[in-house]
Amino acid sequence: MTAAEKIASPTPPRDEFQIEGITEPSILRYFATLNTGEFTATAALFAQDGIMYAPFESGIVGPEAIATYLQQEAQNIQADPHQGITKTLDNQHLQVQVTGKAQTAWCSVNVMWYFVLNQTGQIVETTIKLLASPQELLTLRPPAK
Repeated sequence: MTAAEKIASPTPPRDEFQIEGITEPSILRYFATLNTGEFTATAALFAQDGIMYAPFESGIVGPEAIATYLQQEAQNIQADPHQGITKTLDNQHLQVQVTGKAQTAWCSVNVMWYFVLNQTGQIVETTIKLLASPQELLTLRPPAK
């Protein structure tokens, strides 16, 4: 891509996804693949025993189960991560916290994503927290079909 194409492009290409304060490739790729609906690629970022704690769900374990969940529940969701911070834990894992918004066809909500990455950069755990009041949370259910 030329410099002129980069300037003209309204959204950065997948390999150039950026979040202020975050350089960890696994995290950048998580959001890039999630936003393009490449859920198998998103799930492949998780360790074999990796766990996703999605809103309103108990832990979803393993890449295959995570891919299935995302395919069912994350269609047309656009994550808009704004900024993040990274911290090294005692066991040499990385803890990454990212704040931003998630947009669906029927609502937009502030979100905080917590990730723990192992030493090889695989996601060991992620927790997705909706930052909304109880009244706002009641309106987040999709419209009846």
